[in-house]
Amino acid sequence: MAHRHAEPPHPPIRTYLLIAAVLAVITAVEISVFYITWLVRFLVPILVVLSVAKFSLVVMFFMHLRFDSRVLSGLFVGPLVIAVSIVLALMALFGAFVVGRP
Repeated sequence: MAHRHAEPPHPPIRTYLLIAAVLAVITAVEISVFYITWLVRFLVPILVVLSVAKFSLVVMFFMHLRFDSRVLSGLFVGPLVIAVSIVLALMALFGAFVVGRP
């Protein structure tokens, strides 16, 4: 006799609509930040943080990893941390954070 694992209940559709609205707001903020001239110095860190937030929300809710094993979450979060670290290190190495430089 096979044992069934009790799955936690999935959130209602309202939760997914709320997450979609939050993702839309974050996208609007990303676009707005790009056009605000006095934020040009902080553009890259702001966009990285907003992108990681969007990635986390999509992975947790729309890919249902919030309800799965932590090992699966680690398979997504681990490479994300490595990729962001490599990109930021390369940007620092080649002076991409220096504003006003050709």
